[in-house]
Amino acid sequence: MPRMPSQVPFLELHSQVTPLRNELDAALARVVDSCRFILGDEVATFERDFAAYCEVDHAIGVSSGTDALTCILAALGIGPGDEVVLPANTFVATAESISAVGARPVFVDVDEESQQIDPRSVRAALGARTRVVIAVHLQGRTAPLAALLELTRERGIHLVEDACQAHGARYGGRRVGGFGVAAAFSFYPGKNLGAFGDAGAVTTNDASLARTLRQLRDHGQARKNEHRRWGFNARLDAIQAAVLGVKLPHLDGWNVARRRLAARYDALLAGTGLRTPPPPGDGEDHVYHLYVVRHPRRSSILQMLEENGIGYGLHYPVPIHRTPAYAGHGFELGALPRAERLAEENLSLPMYPELSDEHIERVCRVLTQTALVSG
Repeated sequence: MPRMPSQVPFLELHSQVTPLRNELDAALARVVDSCRFILGDEVATFERDFAAYCEVDHAIGVSSGTDALTCILAALGIGPGDEVVLPANTFVATAESISAVGARPVFVDVDEESQQIDPRSVRAALGARTRVVIAVHLQGRTAPLAALLELTRERGIHLVEDACQAHGARYGGRRVGGFGVAAAFSFYPGKNLGAFGDAGAVTTNDASLARTLRQLRDHGQARKNEHRRWGFNARLDAIQAAVLGVKLPHLDGWNVARRRLAARYDALLAGTGLRTPPPPGDGEDHVYHLYVVRHPRRSSILQMLEENGIGYGLHYPVPIHRTPAYAGHGFELGALPRAERLAEENLSLPMYPELSDEHIERVCRVLTQTALVSG
């Protein structure tokens, strides 16, 4: 039977773009009129504004969040023989960036409640070859940065933030993106701050690292035809920078809306068999890129949602260490039990700033009317 069209979409971008259409049209026209489509003034302006927003000294626009992570690792000199620690329940791009520079990803387990990387598992995984720990701010919730910073400083290794799902989140009152040696952001269209295609950025307070990153993204060039090092074709397009420049002033308001919608879900789903996201702890934050619930009989819930025309997401149904791409890394089934359990139980409900209360009530009404959830 074909799947019903979603009456409540998991993500709907028209409602965000339409009110900004005049500003977006003007920004796109400005790029077309300039005919400077790669880097240039639009990118430089967005880099300045995004750095100020993230409360850091430097932002370097790149072509995707994946390239942001890859460029960071390359700029740090990470390569063959090195190990990089990361959580097993992130998007595969986090691991791909490690593989791209020839290093070995070392997967660790996560805290079952927050679903963030577990510092105790990180400590157990550190070895003589460990050079970097990647703290993923998964789903929009901040990772346990204080514990990770203490651990990485103690061992003399780098902490890198994967902030691709956490635009605007704060930890201890400070924006994410300035805690580690560098941070990666993705501006994929569905992110809290989304472009009109693939785009990304690196943030850092290290001026020397920023210079290296600017060269790496542009074929290793310090200036045209002066190639100081091997690099990548990872430049940010001016059209994407122009779009992001229009959207950036709205990001905090959109995050406020996401928190309000999450609170509405929390209230309506209280008392059901679904495990809703625990609130952030002291000093932590959550900007709800995703609103993720859990249930041990997820497949039956998915069928129910499909029958009622409600969109959903699965992030991520196979932990990276169990994928065929990384099957040779020595992690047997059950090696990381919490990440594996979350992969089987997690379910992402519709979440975007313009989501209506009516749609949220419909989603929750369908969920609570089933004996599977409420029983």
